[in-house]
Amino acid sequence: MSTTPVLITTTGPDKPGVSSVLFAVLTRHGVDILDVEQVVIRNRLVLGVLAGAENDPEGLQEAVEQAMATVGMQVEVRIGAAIGDDPFAPGKQGSSHVLVVLGRPVTARAFTEVARRLAALGANIDAIRSVADYPVTGLELYVSVAEDTDEADAELRSTLAEVASRVGLDAAVERAGLARRAKRLVVFDVDSTLIQGEVIEMLGAHAGVEARVREITDAAMRGDLNFTESLERRVALLAGLPVTVLDEVADSLELTAGARTTVRTLKRLGFRCGVVSGGFTRVIDRLVDDLGLDFAAANELEVADGKLTGRVVGEVVDRLGKATALRRFAEDYGIPLEQCVAVGDGANDIDMLAAAGMGVAFNAKPALREVADTALSHPYLDAVLFVLGVTRAEVEAADAADGLAPLRP
Repeated sequence: MSTTPVLITTTGPDKPGVSSVLFAVLTRHGVDILDVEQVVIRNRLVLGVLAGAENDPEGLQEAVEQAMATVGMQVEVRIGAAIGDDPFAPGKQGSSHVLVVLGRPVTARAFTEVARRLAALGANIDAIRSVADYPVTGLELYVSVAEDTDEADAELRSTLAEVASRVGLDAAVERAGLARRAKRLVVFDVDSTLIQGEVIEMLGAHAGVEARVREITDAAMRGDLNFTESLERRVALLAGLPVTVLDEVADSLELTAGARTTVRTLKRLGFRCGVVSGGFTRVIDRLVDDLGLDFAAANELEVADGKLTGRVVGEVVDRLGKATALRRFAEDYGIPLEQCVAVGDGANDIDMLAAAGMGVAFNAKPALREVADTALSHPYLDAVLFVLGVTRAEVEAADAADGLAPLRP
């Protein structure tokens, strides 16, 4: 016997018993449950049920309306063709892409512009959920494109990047499905990503050459100067500094807002987490111990008679070296590159982000933003969690279970 689709949407104050009353009616009418969605926004419940009724859908509608009235809920029931095209057609229940939109705030005007551009592409928003309300607002959109081709995927990504930049939002696009939830390794750049500021500039301050070091650093991060050359020129300026300065700088490092939360949460989820840095091992090792990271790659400064010689020893971790290190760590842990995430801010991170399954440009220079899968412009590293589909509520629940106080002001 064929079934008639019946879409039931219930709204009202969130309170115990609403679901049980509705599903008791559905049970008495012997319907099949085809889909269920529920969300609570500021203590207001929205519960949607798509049911398949073999007989008397009008009787079902009347029974549902009477039952919901007894618990003070509003209900809308749409039968058969009123729902739209065949809801049981292949692919109707599956989204092709997941979009994460972040803002501080996400204004109605900005979100409307995103929705309009999606509609212009023929993309349908299937569902929306909140993933964060602190320190940014994060919305996760499940979207279906009209035809899921590589061309449509590229157009969706470029369009969303353009409109997000124009309206002051950050946006990430991934294909829906298992691959999105299969990430297993995250590698962070250190300077201006995992920590605030640049270590070599801090060392330069001790040597009285901070301005000259910063000038070279900026040129390298923009991509105007070869990183290896820039590193050699900057390190040469440090010649004669006592090696103890490295420990002083390590003690003074300030983590980027959200860095500790991000690493702690990823470790809970079973991710391998580490750093690949153009900085220096003696400073980076302290960071590795503090955060409990799994791996690290950085440069080694030559020391003689307790002082820096102004030279780097061993293989330089430059732009190419960062990508090589990522591949090595992924191979060590038996994790495919497509299940790796790389986060960085400068031109020397380009190859590393390109090698990873997801490359995240964090408050990055234009050269990196242009090649990254996702660009984040807010100074909170935990935005990386939201892009990966981890919600603020899940983070806070896990912290509470571990006895950690919430970080909200």
